[in-house]
Amino acid sequence: MLSQITTMRGFKLGILGLVYCSATAVAAMGPWKEACGGEIPCKVGDRSYHLLVPDDWDGETALPVLLHFHGWQRQGSLVIRHNRIASATRKRGVLLVAPNGARRTWNFWTDTTPDVPFASAVLKDVAKNYPIDPQRIYVSGYSFGSAMAWRYVCEQGAGVAALLAISGSLDQRETCPEAPAEVRHVHGLDDTVMDFPMGPGGDTTYPVYLWREAYGCGDGTAMGQWQQRPFLMLESTTWDCARGRVTLDLHPGGHFIPHGWIARQLDELLGLPPSYP
Repeated sequence: MLSQITTMRGFKLGILGLVYCSATAVAAMGPWKEACGGEIPCKVGDRSYHLLVPDDWDGETALPVLLHFHGWQRQGSLVIRHNRIASATRKRGVLLVAPNGARRTWNFWTDTTPDVPFASAVLKDVAKNYPIDPQRIYVSGYSFGSAMAWRYVCEQGAGVAALLAISGSLDQRETCPEAPAEVRHVHGLDDTVMDFPMGPGGDTTYPVYLWREAYGCGDGTAMGQWQQRPFLMLESTTWDCARGRVTLDLHPGGHFIPHGWIARQLDELLGLPPSYP
């Protein structure tokens, strides 16, 4: 399934590296002057996206990127204001990129969706104007947006450092031609909006079955409980696999973005001291 991932990853990172070098040369002339950003959408063809530059960026340093897909009937303008998303990226030197779904939703149902090439076009457009770090591209999403994030890395994940998925996924029986280097997924056991994908015999690890199969995982390791806020405890399991790493966080709640979850993932991925938010 993933026999060509290493080659594809090298190819995509090479192209992004060329774009990155070009953008760095431009940035070295002085801080980037934004033509769009924040509430002002950036245009890509007949569609658009929003972005948020991190606090205290010097205009030159290469930026990690979090590409985040919004939930159903939302837009990227909400994402760049969202305390549990934007606060995490702003304080950690991460460029937040939030595409706008057509008709405020995402088409993640099949591998022929136009939303995958659209998201790729968004990343290319960002790389033309900002010096991005091609080795630290993270793809995230919530609800329908989480399912879209799964679809994106399923089709174009070879250059993605990690999938950060929240309360939404694809059918676990799908076959993905590509994959990110790492998968981190969180889901509420009482989720009735994007129903918790319970496995056979009540298997609560089933929400990441697709990736465990793709990566050739064995048994997982229970990492214990953790929390960012006192009212929500999460139970974590990790699989260190032949072709990648998978982490699943479960909580007893419903359909929401857990406080501090994105912040914690970015801290760990970026090698930063854990903090909240």
